[in-house]
Order: sequence, then structure tokens, then C-alpha cells
Amino acid sequence: MMNESMFGSTMWAGHWLWMLVIATLVVIPVYRICKRAGYSGWLGLLILVPMVNLILLYFIAFSDWPASKKGAQYE
Repeated sequence: MMNESMFGSTMWAGHWLWMLVIATLVVIPVYRICKRAGYSGWLGLLILVPMVNLILLYFIAFSDWPASKKGAQYE
């Protein structure tokens, strides 16, 4: 028989709380990186989508950042 306890259910409220905490710890740094690079901070939410997060990582790493182009105009 299945034992219905709060630890045996995947719908336990603590599980979703931990998922929210982990997501927040990941999204906030990516949000700030996107903002500093000159992209929209909302682009940081893509880090939560599997496989798209890898594409986002490579996009940010190898593209020309709009923020660096602005800085070059003033030099």
C-alpha cells in the first residue's frame, strides 16, 4: 500500500518552495549578466528552459555585447 505522508508526495509544499529558491538563485545572476551585457534582463528567464539555457549561455558568451559597443562610442 502507498503511504500518504508529506515526504512521499511530490506535491509537498516544501518541494515547490525549494524549487522557487533554486530558480531565484539561478535567475538573478543571469538577469544581471544580461543587463550588464546590454540585453534585456527578461532574457535571463530563458535559463529556466532546458536546452534553451545552453543556447543562451553560448549566445551571451560569443556575441558582441551592445554595452561594449556603447562604451566604444565614447572612447
